[in-house]
Amino acid sequence: MLKRRVVVTGIGLVTPLGTGTDKTWKNLIDGKSGVGPITRFDASGMRSQIAAEVTDFDVLDHFDKKSAKHLDYFVQYGIVAARFAVEDSHLSITNSNCERVGVITGCGMGGLPTIEKNHNLYLERGAKRISPFFIPMAISNMASGHISMQTGAKGVNLSLSTACAAGTHAVGEAMRSIAFGYSDVVITGGTESVICPLGVGGFSSMKALSTRNDDPTKASRPFEQDRDGFLIAEGAGMLVLEELEHALARGADIYAEVIGAGASSDAYHIAAPPEDGNGAARCMNMALQDAGVNPCDIDYINAHGTSTPLNDRCETTAIKTVFGEHASKLAISSTKSMTGHALGAAGGLEAAFLALTLNEQIVPPTINLQKPSIECDLDYVPHVARKMEIKTAISNSFGFGGTNGVVVMKRFDS
Repeated sequence: MLKRRVVVTGIGLVTPLGTGTDKTWKNLIDGKSGVGPITRFDASGMRSQIAAEVTDFDVLDHFDKKSAKHLDYFVQYGIVAARFAVEDSHLSITNSNCERVGVITGCGMGGLPTIEKNHNLYLERGAKRISPFFIPMAISNMASGHISMQTGAKGVNLSLSTACAAGTHAVGEAMRSIAFGYSDVVITGGTESVICPLGVGGFSSMKALSTRNDDPTKASRPFEQDRDGFLIAEGAGMLVLEELEHALARGADIYAEVIGAGASSDAYHIAAPPEDGNGAARCMNMALQDAGVNPCDIDYINAHGTSTPLNDRCETTAIKTVFGEHASKLAISSTKSMTGHALGAAGGLEAAFLALTLNEQIVPPTINLQKPSIECDLDYVPHVARKMEIKTAISNSFGFGGTNGVVVMKRFDS
């Protein structure tokens, strides 16, 4: 079956850098950090007391009080980001097209704050105090479900739960749904919010989080010699993907073209990548093959770049394996240096950033990169955004359980 062309026609962002795409993008290009002390709960007893929270999101700007009470944060963020994306695309979903419009989202952990809250109620006051909305608030497919209900999209409706690769896998599956004719439009991306005692405490116990509590904005340090862990973040990144002729017929503006995706497994460890980066390398090669491009065609990589000692070293090794001599010519950056790591939402955020990078022809920087680790010796676009010609680019996401996802986009050329 011949693949149909797939383009990005809408973007919606709710991030620690701002609610709304324009605000987030400006702060990203300006090299601003969204990291600060945790305010969502008293974190004074935690090893890590800092996070990248969404600080300018007023739920009552987007929902009435009753609705807000019955939606976990990750659902709120996902709905609002999807609204922004659909509005940005100027897409009208009607009775005549709704069955060809789908929703595919990624989420790593679902409504963990809701689970925590209701478990505490059960312990303190008994089973009768558990909210009847507990299950619908907590399960991870409720973001895609509510987006479908609010937009009227009646096509495919899926939620992928593949840890930190979930948002990227969602974009890849959305591309395929359109490319192979099952959908004409898919609202896709990732959403997550687990800045709660269980979430932060759990990752802290794994010693996965940075403990640079006295200097939050400099704590996320991808590829830096003294990096000490990632910064837990929250938010949502949603895109409207659309079949090219469908988009052109309605005069839609196009950010970029999605041309390939890859997915692989390390089959190695629950949380650590293999030292040779084999799974990540195979995933990048698969995505390039799917896109029909050669390694030398890639100009930019939005790296997974978590700021953990293992990930950054192994991702760099994987990039060298795939790109060979061309690796030294690539522009590579980790936007997690500014947004923190939004787990299942990260791939959605970074797919949106990739489309914006191609549209604007500017690469976001990697901030806090003063002295790169000796194993991290590529061009990570330190400190300052870079204007350059970018024809084709990829976004990497790698998750616990050894799950890997990569998407390939190119500058749109009719």
